[in-house]
Amino acid sequence: MTSTEDRIAPHFPDAQARNGLGSNSLAQDALDGWREAPRRGRGFSLRTLIVLRWLTILGQSAAILTAHQGLHFPLPLWPCLIVIAISAAVNVGAMARVRRLEASLPDGRTTAVHLGFDIFQLGILLALTGGLENPFCLLLVAPVTIAAAALPMRQALFLGVLALIAVGVLFFWSEPLPWREYEDFHLPQLYRLGMAMALVTGVVFTAGYAWRVAADAEKLELALATTQDVLQREQRLAALGGLAAAAAHELGTPLATIQVVAKELQRASAPGSDAAEDAALILQQAERCRGILTQLSQQPEGDDALYADVALKALLEEVVEPHRGFDLEFEVLVKTPPGQPAPRVRRMPEVVHGLSTLVENAADFARTTVRVQALVDAGWIEIDILDDGPGFASDILPRLGEPYVTSRPQGKARQALAAQIAAAARPSKRKPAEMEAPIAPSQGGMGLGFFIARTLLERTGGSVSVGQGLAQSETKGAQRGARVAVRWARPALEVPA
Repeated sequence: MTSTEDRIAPHFPDAQARNGLGSNSLAQDALDGWREAPRRGRGFSLRTLIVLRWLTILGQSAAILTAHQGLHFPLPLWPCLIVIAISAAVNVGAMARVRRLEASLPDGRTTAVHLGFDIFQLGILLALTGGLENPFCLLLVAPVTIAAAALPMRQALFLGVLALIAVGVLFFWSEPLPWREYEDFHLPQLYRLGMAMALVTGVVFTAGYAWRVAADAEKLELALATTQDVLQREQRLAALGGLAAAAAHELGTPLATIQVVAKELQRASAPGSDAAEDAALILQQAERCRGILTQLSQQPEGDDALYADVALKALLEEVVEPHRGFDLEFEVLVKTPPGQPAPRVRRMPEVVHGLSTLVENAADFARTTVRVQALVDAGWIEIDILDDGPGFASDILPRLGEPYVTSRPQGKARQALAAQIAAAARPSKRKPAEMEAPIAPSQGGMGLGFFIARTLLERTGGSVSVGQGLAQSETKGAQRGARVAVRWARPALEVPA
């Protein structure tokens, strides 16, 4: 068993009705919507680029004028100002474009073009003011770092290569470093080589670090969005019962009017006439509708306080039921202090979905037995999910709870499905009645299951911990198994008596 498997709900009709779609489907839906949203691979808006360039122009102008007028360095003032003026002219042209609606949205290509221009402009300015001897050459790292954090890999690599080319050109050609006229200041060639190597290292490692951090942040944000999508779907499904009860209440009055009118028509019509038969049919169907509405109003599954709680063991059975049938023994236990009944608990969508994910996880890794037990004491309710599988891998355990961490094996459901596919591929002499019932494979592969389950359960006030599963004396094998425990304070889960 691993706690980082992607299991939202297996392809069982009851599980789908209770828990929404499978994890792959949910994750794919989230990915489809994510591609349309502003994100790291979409760059910056043109408005942001304009603001950043104005700040750059202001800093460059201040540095050039301070060096020339304040420190009296003999630098090529007008060529430098012309380069800065070209950058300002490009920014003014970008401001004309930003008035259009689409120009204010993040765009990767526009961001790459503007950052490439910034590298080119900075390279020319450095070439005029000492090249790699100029301490401001470190600014070449900035555009590449921004590109690594905000652009797709291809565009970020292109800008990184462009910066490295600029470093190579500056190493071989640049104007002398401006300095006081009465002082002779020259840096040795070896020092310039060291500066070049430092810049190359800085560009590569800083950009790589920014790319990694941004990628991790994007994965986490996507995982959280998927988790939110799962919860919203579960809540929508849970709300259907409440809507049905409300509809039953609202439709009761017009249905009663229809019955009254139908009875009047039946009395006014001659016995055995077509009108009398039609009136009797209307009464019959209206009575049928009343029975359906009565049933709906008596069995809502929404947020009505009268129906939002269940017995603790019934909740565990509801969680376990979709996963039975894969040559596994499921044990459901509730342990309470002597003389005390099991409490009734709130049937929260987060709890049902999170526990169902953990049970499916255990079913995929268990050898023979999965145990779901609730331990109740004076202040806490703890639900333990144990299996007799291989337990948590040592390389997975430190990263439990992170998204996209998985070591899923071929679970029992998928093994059974593979056997069915192999059997269907060859002729069989077995009669149709002897064929096994179809088995649906469990979902998985993205490593979001435990992340989603833990997020949902902690949202209800629970705390999730992991450890060893069923003891060796309780199983026939020598494997320790795995255990996932969810612990709530009783007021957070229990319904007051």
